[in-house]
Amino acid sequence: MSDRVETFKYDDATVRKFAFATILWGLVATLVGFYLALMLVKPGLSFGRPELSFGRLRPLHTNAAIFAFAGNAIFAAIYYSSQRLLKARMWSDALSKFHFWGWQAIIVSAALTLPFGITQSKEYAELEWPIDVAIAVVWVAFAVNFFGTIAKRRERHLYVAIWFYIATIVTVAILHIFNNLVIPVNAFKSYGLYAGVQDAFMQWWYGHNAVAFFLTTPFLGLMYYFLPKAANRPVFSYRLSILHFWSLVFLYIWAGPHHLHYTALPEWASTLGMLFSVMLWMPSWGGMLNGLLTLRGAWNRVSEDPVLKFFVVGITFYGMATFEGPLLSIKSVNALSHYTDWTIAHVHSGALGWNGFMTFGMLYWLAPRIFQTKLWSKKLAEVHFWLGTIGILLYIVAIYAAGVTQGLMWRAFDETGRLAYPDFVETVVRIIPMYWVRALGGLLFVTGIVLAVVNLVMTWRQRPETYAEPEQEAPALGPDTLPEPQLVIPRYTTMADTGHRLRYFAAAAWHRFWERRPLLFTVWVVVAVLVASLFEMIPTFLIRSNVPSIASVKPYTPLELTGRDIYVSEGCYNCHSQMVRPIRAETERYGEYSKPGEFVYDHPFQWGSRRIGPDLHRVGGKYPHLWHVRHMEDPRAITPQSIMPAYAWLLRDDIAFDEIQRKVDVMAMLGVPYGDAVLHAESMARAQSSQIAAEIAKQGGPKNLDGKKIIALIAYLQRLGTDIKHAPPSEGGGPLRASEPNPENPKGPFAQAAQGTTHEAQ
Repeated sequence: MSDRVETFKYDDATVRKFAFATILWGLVATLVGFYLALMLVKPGLSFGRPELSFGRLRPLHTNAAIFAFAGNAIFAAIYYSSQRLLKARMWSDALSKFHFWGWQAIIVSAALTLPFGITQSKEYAELEWPIDVAIAVVWVAFAVNFFGTIAKRRERHLYVAIWFYIATIVTVAILHIFNNLVIPVNAFKSYGLYAGVQDAFMQWWYGHNAVAFFLTTPFLGLMYYFLPKAANRPVFSYRLSILHFWSLVFLYIWAGPHHLHYTALPEWASTLGMLFSVMLWMPSWGGMLNGLLTLRGAWNRVSEDPVLKFFVVGITFYGMATFEGPLLSIKSVNALSHYTDWTIAHVHSGALGWNGFMTFGMLYWLAPRIFQTKLWSKKLAEVHFWLGTIGILLYIVAIYAAGVTQGLMWRAFDETGRLAYPDFVETVVRIIPMYWVRALGGLLFVTGIVLAVVNLVMTWRQRPETYAEPEQEAPALGPDTLPEPQLVIPRYTTMADTGHRLRYFAAAAWHRFWERRPLLFTVWVVVAVLVASLFEMIPTFLIRSNVPSIASVKPYTPLELTGRDIYVSEGCYNCHSQMVRPIRAETERYGEYSKPGEFVYDHPFQWGSRRIGPDLHRVGGKYPHLWHVRHMEDPRAITPQSIMPAYAWLLRDDIAFDEIQRKVDVMAMLGVPYGDAVLHAESMARAQSSQIAAEIAKQGGPKNLDGKKIIALIAYLQRLGTDIKHAPPSEGGGPLRASEPNPENPKGPFAQAAQGTTHEAQ
């Protein structure tokens, strides 16, 4: 440490901006979520507008909750706490401003693109490539500013919160870049480099670790700083925080494949993901206990301090979510829970309880300090706490019940050995009351946020005319002359060498050294993340037996490819899966289980993560073309109890034939063997469109559908899952296979459905 004392000022203006953005985007995110909850019981609330359909708004809700609400909360926490912990103003005020306004621009661009069907369809990574590039640029600016601040710090040791911030910044960058490698078609459309099984693996490597390193590690950093401040107590255990940090960083990155149990992903990968997920329970609860035990001696204040109330319940929800996550990763449990609303309840207990309550606690603690006045109403904060708590409980209890009900009904057999509930809609009808309770819980939670907005705005209005910017003093940081600790500390004659090593490790002197070396510390974080990632990725991509080829599987025709893009654009993956698992109840309901080789041309994969409607992987040829027309025009004309929104605009909107050739060209660049389609994509698409339109007219349907989007979508749906029914082509390949109705049932069930019989349609 230098003898020279330096003066500096903290930048709280940026913190104020991020704090306001946090609560305002939190209100937007939860309002959209409440609207979607109502839409699931009243599908007419989409008003026939494509921009208001469930499939398009659901990713807007998730992106707003994660990247707008939680993201701005993270940045408010980091900008406030890092300056105090490092005893330095942020490295660059210009980069701080660029970070804030750049991030808000990204959020606005998401709000302007997702409702218009501009999406990659990957969970938590739906935004298209220009926005992904912008995210990378803004994130790099944030990283430069953060690490620049560390470089000019006046505190030698890095406090535990800084460890978690470092892990967040470097790991999110790695995840974002490698999951979003694409080839653009145009400014609003791209195709990813990965396909099928590999794409699913990469997506859940990213998706699970987006939860880990965007919704967990930075909030743990927030906990380690703001909870001790609010409780006026030191962190319970320094050594436990070391164990908590490194265990999470190393173990979390392995766990993604557990989202793909019983799918076409190789079993070894999902089993590995399960094992590491189960191991995650221990360090996660270590962190929870470290947080709760920090309150030792301060529990008497919890009853009277709303900030501590939010923190205690938030950390408790963290413990619940990190117990349930490993539980859901166990294959036998996952077989019941996957694709059901159980997963939705689990996600929301973490998002609303852990992320939401930790954010609210932080904002109520920050407000008097950044606005330099008293909190406007402590009682209003108390009311917010109770409204939020009751709202969360109503939400998750109802949706847990809905999820278990779905899972049990889907797999139930009667005494004759047949499916007890063969019509998917029977499950939908049964859980509607639970959806109403969910909407009530959501309304209470939103009401609490409205109160928080009022409270924070009124606190801001009480601010002084000019904010005081007190000068801080701290000695300048001189050269670090502390020698690197030796491998073994002073020996005792009665202790074996192994005992010395264990004592050295337990003393954590090695970690104190790392904390003085930010570059070394960051390198070890990167090594932990990359080693785990590459161990799973390399076999998945390079060992050919992981994805056995199927000779009869051919690329989509140009029109089917266009229909697939429409399927993606409309967000159908939010409600329908395309993955029949090798479980008897599913093969009885949907048909032959899905094979890895069937997805080799799927950029991106469409396996889905939820079934509000039935699985579609074997829907090809199951219904005639006209059935699909009627179903998309008005689902309740086919199934009166359906909660699916109508897609009547697909019967009016024209196919963009002029874009098809470019799409096929990009697919060919990705290695899809298109043959003649590379030269004649548009003409092939027009010919197939005319053929399907003529067949619809022949079946008694509308005669003016040629060239409409509904035709392309039908072409895609009629192709799904049909390739394995065909004999392998002769040597040298064959033409692209167009969609075709089931020759054994040319009329399909439409005639019966029109008379009121329900089928596996929503």
